[in-house]
Amino acid sequence: MDVWFSARLNHVSKILEHIEEAEAVQDILAILEAPHLELDTISRMHLYAETLPKAQEYPLTAAQRNLHFLWDYFDKSPLTLIIQFSIPFRRMIAERLFGRCGDAFIAEENFRFNFGQLLNVGDRVFINRNVFIDTKGGVTLGNGVAIAEDVRIFTHRHSESSHIERTYHPVVIGEYAKIYSGATIFPGVTIGKQAIVAAGSLVAHDVPDNMVVAGRPAKILRERRTDGKQGDDLDHIWLY
Repeated sequence: MDVWFSARLNHVSKILEHIEEAEAVQDILAILEAPHLELDTISRMHLYAETLPKAQEYPLTAAQRNLHFLWDYFDKSPLTLIIQFSIPFRRMIAERLFGRCGDAFIAEENFRFNFGQLLNVGDRVFINRNVFIDTKGGVTLGNGVAIAEDVRIFTHRHSESSHIERTYHPVVIGEYAKIYSGATIFPGVTIGKQAIVAAGSLVAHDVPDNMVVAGRPAKILRERRTDGKQGDDLDHIWLY
């Protein structure tokens, strides 16, 4: 990695040790070459997630609020386009914000979620651009999972008779599964290990291990062609 970017990231890592402080947010914004924010503005801010009913059950700590602010703000910075800075920067935030963040996590720009502490991510997970994961009901991404552009994952439903009545159901994406562009995953769905969800699919029911599904609603097409490979041998490697 370029020494100049490496030095910046090392500085960010040290500041993150006391990210609950408004001054730490100010310092990281300076590293991002972002407009200055007053300490009062930072210390008084609330995020959209804090207006949601789940915030009563999972109130954000000062550290979580500041980390989530930096996660979303970063995508408005030109540095988000510089790969040797953006990938490790997001990884450092995720390691402190998610319920779990495994090794070698990669997220591209404009990946949005609401409660980071309810997102559990395995090793070598890749999330492409413009992905939204509604984590309110809990989401688990297994090792080697890949999520392509414009995917939507939902974990809650509203009652038709009263919009304020909500139910929550976790979503699980099994190890080495791939969710292709524009797919939508409904609450309570489990995608099996090494399964593939085709582009544009709408998945309302569980997907068995090693199966390929497609359509709206998604239906099983066939078994994944693995040529006998399992796990790491499937070469789920992103961004050489």
